Amino acid sequence: MPELPEVEVVRRGLERWVAGRTVATVEVHHPRAVRRHLEGVDHFVATLTGATFTAAHRRGKYLWLPLAGADGVPADRALVAHLGMSGQLLVEKRSEPDEVHLRARFRFTDGGRELRFVDQRTFGGLAVEETTGDRLPPRLAHIAIDPLDPGFDEAAFTAALRRRRTEVKRALLDQTLIGGVGNIYADESLWRAQLHGARPTDKLTRPQVGALLEGIRDVLGESLAQGGTSFDSLYVDVNGQSGYFSRHLAVYGQEDRPCPRCGTAVVREQFMNRSSYSCPQCQPRPRRRA
Repeated sequence: MPELPEVEVVRRGLERWVAGRTVATVEVHHPRAVRRHLEGVDHFVATLTGATFTAAHRRGKYLWLPLAGADGVPADRALVAHLGMSGQLLVEKRSEPDEVHLRARFRFTDGGRELRFVDQRTFGGLAVEETTGDRLPPRLAHIAIDPLDPGFDEAAFTAALRRRRTEVKRALLDQTLIGGVGNIYADESLWRAQLHGARPTDKLTRPQVGALLEGIRDVLGESLAQGGTSFDSLYVDVNGQSGYFSRHLAVYGQEDRPCPRCGTAVVREQFMNRSSYSCPQCQPRPRRRA
């Protein structure tokens, strides 16, 4: 599933290619693509036709594009998108052939490149939702801001994390505590901070939390610079380009390969129906609680 860097790369592409453009027509090729729009396909199409996308924002792994009406006045609504496991928002020339898994298409009044929503597994989706006074869709209000946001409160995060009685990796995947960190970047950040994912949060020291936040910021920033992490063709940016951070992963997906720091073989462990990767030398598993 795309994580913060991948979704942010898509957001930047939408900001460049879509923001400020007015929708001429909307086509929905598969009803599952708009299943979260409870008023149905026809209402989805009617609401967006003639509207202008004014910007592109992200909260965690969600994207939203605020709308303005035909008179240019903000409509207090936004197109909300979640990419799911395989969703792609692509900006394509109108002459380009349709993708096999094309689910929705937006054409614009300027006659330029169109926006396409492609989703092989149909776990992603689009919906038009009302926004609050701060222009945030209520569905996203529970998602915490991420550590790259200028408004991120490090002291508040540290206190909240240390109040939890859970494992640190579970806490990092809790989007109500910290936004946008998924399985890949949790493993990479924990490796940088030399913490095992099973370390109890209430036993972490403030310096350890500081090191963890530094690791999160570093790994997210480096991934953004590389265009995100692509393991297959399902994650691409709006122009169909893959990201290259997978070439720089220290532990995630590196089972039995040497740790870049100490040379010990990386191990894989089962974790919440997925996998965790760590270095047993740099990140020793904590002793069980008495």
